[in-house]
Formats: sequence, C-alpha cells, structure tokens
Amino acid sequence: MKRILVIAALAASLSIPAAVIAQSNPDAQAVQAGNYTIDSAHTLAQFSVNHFGINDFFGTLPGATGTLSIDPKALATAKLDVSVPVATLSTTNKVLDGELVSADWLDAGKYPAIRFVSTKVTRTGKNTATIAGNLTLHGVTKPATLNATFQAAAVNPMKKVYTLGFKATGTINRSDFGVSKYVPMVSDATQLTITAAFEKTAG
Repeated sequence: MKRILVIAALAASLSIPAAVIAQSNPDAQAVQAGNYTIDSAHTLAQFSVNHFGINDFFGTLPGATGTLSIDPKALATAKLDVSVPVATLSTTNKVLDGELVSADWLDAGKYPAIRFVSTKVTRTGKNTATIAGNLTLHGVTKPATLNATFQAAAVNPMKKVYTLGFKATGTINRSDFGVSKYVPMVSDATQLTITAAFEKTAG
C-alpha cells in the first residue's frame, strides 16, 4: 500500500497520471514480438576509463540509430544493429571533446560511426541476456559482448508508441581498436553502459 501511495504522489508531482506508470510492464515474456527502431532522443551510450590511476572518467554518445527484431518466445533469433555517431561525444569539457574526436583518438572525420551488430543472443535469466556481436570502432571490427537487462515495456504516453527499454553493459580494450593513446596511464579497459529505448514499427 505504501508503494502505491509513493507512486501516486510521484505521478501527481510530475503531472503524469498514475495509470501511465502502472501500465509499464517489466515482464520480458510479455514483450510484443516484432520489429523496432531506436528512440534516439531517449538512448545514450556511455564510456568510462580510469584516468592516471586517480579516478574514473566518462563521456556520453547520444544520437544512436538502429533496429531490433525480437520475439520473447524465440529470443535466440533476435537481431540488433545499432550505430552511434562519434561526433556527438560529450564529456562536458569542449576542449577534451575536440581532442577525443580528433585523429589522435577516435578520428570522427575518418570513422564517423561506432556500430554493433549482434551475432548471437543467449538468455541468462528472466529479464537478462548476453548479446554477442561485432563491434566496429575506429575502422576496426572485433567481437564484443554486451550484458543486457530488459527494464520495461509500455506505450509512451507522449508519442503513443509501444516502447521497450533496455540497459546493457560491457567492457572492451580500446587498444584492440587502434585507440591506444596514453595506455596504460589512461586505462585500456573501457567500460560501456547503454540505456536504450526501442519503438515498435508498424507492420
């Protein structure tokens, strides 16, 4: 009862009807099978590295585009193809942003996008799966694996579109992709965190 009251209070404070929040379904088995496209405005990729052994430092890459084909009853057949524009990179430090998209690092002029294409999806739990695929970064394609968690599905109350939400994490060594400046002072191991929304397409 307490949880219901808290949700209702939150909904009221945000001027969002409680019914909208209530319709969000966290059951992965209830997902509508079909084809989806990324909601770019509500999808973000984040990378994190350790800076000189002092602290972790991160940046974000908005503007992702891509597609997802999924059937919860045959998850192994799911297909994911996502691209992120390198030039959108933001650390909130404009000088550093310019350096990271330059030829010294990611070289956005020559390699404008980072792309991940799935090759195998394996269920690991009720709402979790591993997504093996090929990651193309800095003109180099290597295998990579993401650990994905289904968060919820609902009809977006603003756009009136059935939408799926996921979170995914993974780790790559950036030097494997030719981005090796300052390794190991700035860590080779790069943590990836993605929050993604996918909208169901007609048909």
